[in-house]
Amino acid sequence: MFKSTFKISKMDCPSEETLIRMKLEGLSMIKSLVFDIENRKLTVFHSEESSEIENHLKELNLGSQLQETIVVQADEFKDNSSVQSKLLWTVLIINFAFFIIEITTGFISKSMGLVADSLDMLADALVYGLSLWAVGSTVFRKKKVAKLSGYFQLALALIGLIEVIRRFISFEAVPDFKTMIIVSILALIANSVCLYLLQKSKSEEAHMKATMIFTSNDIIINTGVIAAGVLVLLTQSKYPDLIIGAIVFLIVVRGAFRILKLGK
Repeated sequence: MFKSTFKISKMDCPSEETLIRMKLEGLSMIKSLVFDIENRKLTVFHSEESSEIENHLKELNLGSQLQETIVVQADEFKDNSSVQSKLLWTVLIINFAFFIIEITTGFISKSMGLVADSLDMLADALVYGLSLWAVGSTVFRKKKVAKLSGYFQLALALIGLIEVIRRFISFEAVPDFKTMIIVSILALIANSVCLYLLQKSKSEEAHMKATMIFTSNDIIINTGVIAAGVLVLLTQSKYPDLIIGAIVFLIVVRGAFRILKLGK
């Protein structure tokens, strides 16, 4: 058994992890992949020496660089896919549930910040869903799903940006700051739970560690919507909500392009 360690300089969230998994699937010599997103490292356990792994990674243009390849005992790694799948299902359900909650309360309270944050939750759910889809599915099918998901998310984000512009230039009622703040606090708690679960997994599952960078972005967005709600209260103006909504929609657009990259 061989263990190869790669430095992936542009790997900073689960989108790149999913992209790498999809790219390397089909290489029969690969037995296990261990991701360290925080340190941007990938460890590959494989049954035979081959340059295919390195070549496949370089094709992704993520700054892949082979650091070392050593011989190890076959029992050095464990297959904990069932544990990982349970964790992914948990965070997927949490994110999708809050997508429904936030987009519903966002429209009711006329808050574009909540609507935009709901799409960010949807983006997270799509990433985790694609990771789960990676189990027992063909590469072509997964890429097709990734592409459809990316286009769907991109369309929703662009519609949201258009609506933000419309509300900027037209008369609109001030959004309900109470709903903005309460729902955003609940979303912040939900993301904190996800972070706790992922950190707990970090101590038990090497390949699930270091997801703090990804989840902290969600917490920052939640905090931004809470701050916008407070500013709406203090200024009695719609603009703080529209500004944070526009920023989050742009973040969602960036995420959509990342998902579309998975479909290439």
